[in-house]
Amino acid sequence: MRVKMLLTIGAITVFSFTALADDGHDNNNNNNNNGSFQSSVIGSMPGLAIGGVASGGIPWVVTRGQASVSSNGSIHVEVQGLVLGAGAPAGLAGTTGPVTMVGATLVCGGSGGTPAAVANAGVTPSPLSSSGNAVIDQAVTMPPACFGPVVLVQVFTVSAPLGAQLGPFIAVTGLTPNAANDQNQNHDNNGGDGSGH
Repeated sequence: MRVKMLLTIGAITVFSFTALADDGHDNNNNNNNNGSFQSSVIGSMPGLAIGGVASGGIPWVVTRGQASVSSNGSIHVEVQGLVLGAGAPAGLAGTTGPVTMVGATLVCGGSGGTPAAVANAGVTPSPLSSSGNAVIDQAVTMPPACFGPVVLVQVFTVSAPLGAQLGPFIAVTGLTPNAANDQNQNHDNNGGDGSGH
């Protein structure tokens, strides 16, 4: 009886997660595809590597952020207040420092996974405002299955050679436990009800 109850609870949990992952409220380039991934976005910490991409050498923080990936390979990221955190050189905390452009990468397979190939047009850079606001839309070629998806927000250097323009990541999909702004991250300008975060 106990095993049956646990299996039932497990099935309900899986069904609920699946329903949240594709709730039909994602207006961010989902185009009514059969699946999407949505997550909040948090700042990075030094010394991390995800999909072979290293994090920046200084902590970054995000006031609000969210990312979505649709099954057709459309990535949409919105961040507000993506700035250098405590530990930045004198006078740079709370600013974007020298970073003025960012791009997005999808990694499939969790922290040890592989970045998805960029679709035909290449990397699409987006400006990062002086207050740390950016909207990124990027197309990638989806693999047959993308387990453990992670979206990275990376520094984009215009003057770098083609193919090497994306640098370290400064923000990533994830959660900050007990953070006061986590509750507000679900209310965006797209009318979503916050499901799936």
